[in-house]
Amino acid sequence: MNASVAEMIDEPGPATPVGLGKVVAVGLGNALEFYDFLTFSFFSTQIGHCFFPDATGKHGLLYALATFGVGFAMRPLGGILIGRYGDRAGRKPAMLLSFTLMGVAILGVALTPSYRQIGIAAPVLLVLFRLVQGFALGGEVGPSTAYLIEAAPKHRRGLYVSIQYATQDCAPVVAGVVGFLLSILLTAQQLDTWGWRLAFLFGAVIVPFGLWMRNTLPESLPPALLSPDHNPAAKPVVKVPVRLIVLGVLMLGSGTISGYILTYLTTYAQDSLKMSARLAFAATIVFGFAEVCADLASGQLSDRFGRRPVMLVPLVVLALFVVPLFMLMNGTSSVGIAIGAMALVSILVAMNTTPMLVSITESLPRRVRSGVLATMYACTISVCGGTTQVIVKWLTDYTGSPLAPAWYMTAALLFGGTAAYLTRETAPAT
Repeated sequence: MNASVAEMIDEPGPATPVGLGKVVAVGLGNALEFYDFLTFSFFSTQIGHCFFPDATGKHGLLYALATFGVGFAMRPLGGILIGRYGDRAGRKPAMLLSFTLMGVAILGVALTPSYRQIGIAAPVLLVLFRLVQGFALGGEVGPSTAYLIEAAPKHRRGLYVSIQYATQDCAPVVAGVVGFLLSILLTAQQLDTWGWRLAFLFGAVIVPFGLWMRNTLPESLPPALLSPDHNPAAKPVVKVPVRLIVLGVLMLGSGTISGYILTYLTTYAQDSLKMSARLAFAATIVFGFAEVCADLASGQLSDRFGRRPVMLVPLVVLALFVVPLFMLMNGTSSVGIAIGAMALVSILVAMNTTPMLVSITESLPRRVRSGVLATMYACTISVCGGTTQVIVKWLTDYTGSPLAPAWYMTAALLFGGTAAYLTRETAPAT
């Protein structure tokens, strides 16, 4: 173990001990933010009809997905500003700020009139609220993941940080349940016209609850770093190795592309597999639940066996089998087999991404952990996540092959696997 990692592991925890049950509040708030953000993706078809009707062209879904991608443009700025705020003022204030902004944005999306009602102002407002969402979410992951690392006993950091991805993956489960219920209770026309708005309003309603939960958390930074009398100029210069940043970005990019292909599967199931909206949302529930279980399991496994082996094994398996699994999905007439294949892909992605995030966060110095992680994460997702769904849709249309998402994911996995192989082990020695 190198000196910087050893020094990080021996850092003191928060002034007030934080139990696993208490830090679930971080995860639940995180889940609400990702629910709001990803709901846009799951209802891309309906949003395309509402804000980009056929009268403006023949590519309403593509325009809606491009608007989904616009939200990523503000992620780097949110990561830099809110992430650094988390290093200066504390993790807790930064988490409260990002959550509040997300609540404002999701309410705006839910209440914006359609194109037929206010014309071009509708998609303009939609884009503006998506920018706010992107800014808020860009600043969410850095402070919250730093908090989880700092709140955890050193030999349970994998488990604690697994809450980050587990609660993110709860978001598609909840969104899938909401979408499934709406598809049952409403007609297709009602879902297109106003039904999708109910899913966003559900997220907005529970924002106050999430704010209250986060406000009950103790701060994880030492009081000396939060004191207004602390002189930033007196701080020793903290340098983050370039090697760590490069490998971290490659791993995050691979995980992001894989993850956002998974979030696209609800749309993919309707657009390419020709599933009904009801079945597509049911599939979302199944593979989302599978991801949550895999996240928690991989976090605990990484505490026991180390971060590197738990990253590499599912990466290799996924790279070998993702194309065959997509072929199975497209070649079978059985909905059960197709959903099972989606669930297996989801499990393998989750098994890789959790120890990856633990390893990167664990390697960063505490003084700059929130800002550096937020910036790395937000910039990577802005480039990779913001383009994945548009690229996958374009490749599918251009090639006429429903396997395009699988080949794109395979290429990303090769880069991520190489970076994971080159990383150093960061788990504390037992």
